[in-house]
Amino acid sequence: MKERLPSLVALLLLVSLVFLSWWAADYTLRSVLLDEPRRLTHEPDAWSQKFVMIRTNEAGVAINRLEGDYMLHYPDDDSYEVDEARAVGQRVGSPVTVATGNKAIMDNDGSRITLTGDAHLHRVPYDDRPALDVTSEQLILLPDEDVAYTDLPALVVNGKSRINGKGMRYDNDSRTLEVFSASDVKISGEESRKRSDSQNSNGPDTQTP
Repeated sequence: MKERLPSLVALLLLVSLVFLSWWAADYTLRSVLLDEPRRLTHEPDAWSQKFVMIRTNEAGVAINRLEGDYMLHYPDDDSYEVDEARAVGQRVGSPVTVATGNKAIMDNDGSRITLTGDAHLHRVPYDDRPALDVTSEQLILLPDEDVAYTDLPALVVNGKSRINGKGMRYDNDSRTLEVFSASDVKISGEESRKRSDSQNSNGPDTQTP
């Protein structure tokens, strides 16, 4: 019996040590306050001043450029809010477009830019075509498709022609313009002939500016 006593004491001490270790670990977990999982809210997590963002095609050629005075990034929807925004489209084979607005929201992985406040789209002259200008309170750009549109009232100035309408869509790739609910239309003599030909082939609301 005396020979087994040291072994029993050692076993008892070992069991006690294991139990105390488990109890200490459990007590520590219950007593320490763990941080709750971070909730994503619509609050900015990054900002920049006088920034420039460039997108390229598969060949590494710049096709779109977005710049502004001030930018905020929102992590919940991965969107960007830009003050005094300027978006430039410069796809190979298409006329350059420059769109500006007091504010812009870029979302959908950069595939949509919503310009608000004195929104203006300028398509530079190309070939024998004059410049095209569209102004509205809001313009939505789809850079991947090279399209601009709005459902709000818009003024379209194409050379010497002016069209007021509610709703507009311009496809810079195909160079087609659609103005919906057009009113106060002033078409120059040369543009009137082009418009007549365009209506006969493309429908009453479609032009090739």
